[in-house]
Amino acid sequence: MKDQTILVVEDDQKIRSLLRNVLEDEGARVVEAETAAQVMQVIADTPPRLVTLDLHLGADNGIDIARQIRTVSQVPIIMVTGKDDVIDRVVGLEVGADDYITKPFHVREVVARIRSVLRRSGVPAPTAEANVAEGSVHFSFDGMTAFPDRLELIDRENMPCDLTSGDFKLLSVFLNSPKRVLSRDQLMDLTGGVEWSPLDRTIDNQVARLRKKIERDPSSPKLIKTVRGIGYTFASDVKLIQPSAVSAKSA
Repeated sequence: MKDQTILVVEDDQKIRSLLRNVLEDEGARVVEAETAAQVMQVIADTPPRLVTLDLHLGADNGIDIARQIRTVSQVPIIMVTGKDDVIDRVVGLEVGADDYITKPFHVREVVARIRSVLRRSGVPAPTAEANVAEGSVHFSFDGMTAFPDRLELIDRENMPCDLTSGDFKLLSVFLNSPKRVLSRDQLMDLTGGVEWSPLDRTIDNQVARLRKKIERDPSSPKLIKTVRGIGYTFASDVKLIQPSAVSAKSA
């Protein structure tokens, strides 16, 4: 988000100021607008990298503004809607919005969604490695970063992923043995579980839960693959970054 120009379209001065402060803290350049005419002028004069667009702008309609933007630009648009504006959100997505945020919103959600949309549109979000404390061992895989010392996983949007200690223990086993086929017996033993039997679904359930949290599409897993009749394998490339490597990188 650093040095990216973001256009905030909002007729409420307090909300505009809030978004400006939050986004500037993230290193973005912020341009404000509150009418359709102002929006199209900014698009023409100072093309932004992303637009946050309130649907209700007094005399102007956010859906109509989105349509106007799409006639001249494919800039990513995040709609800002009311809690109950389900139809507006659907129409907004249909006319070309990339995502939406509902009011009242939390500033952390705004930042996360903007990072996500920028990433999908080709602007990389700040990586977790940029904030790694010197000397912290971590694993990097498929755009995510795992920190064993604090049982933390940072997702592809540079946000903490909600893993239980059991989830992280299973993930750690896979990260320490990438591209190796591990039987259910081995997984149960390595995660400190009880003795496994062929009818026991404990490991399968744990894998299913972990997939929901780390796979891009849990219905078609690419990271944790099933090896029929045996167990599972972690198919992604995994990079282990040691303290010395981190220190040398920062030197």
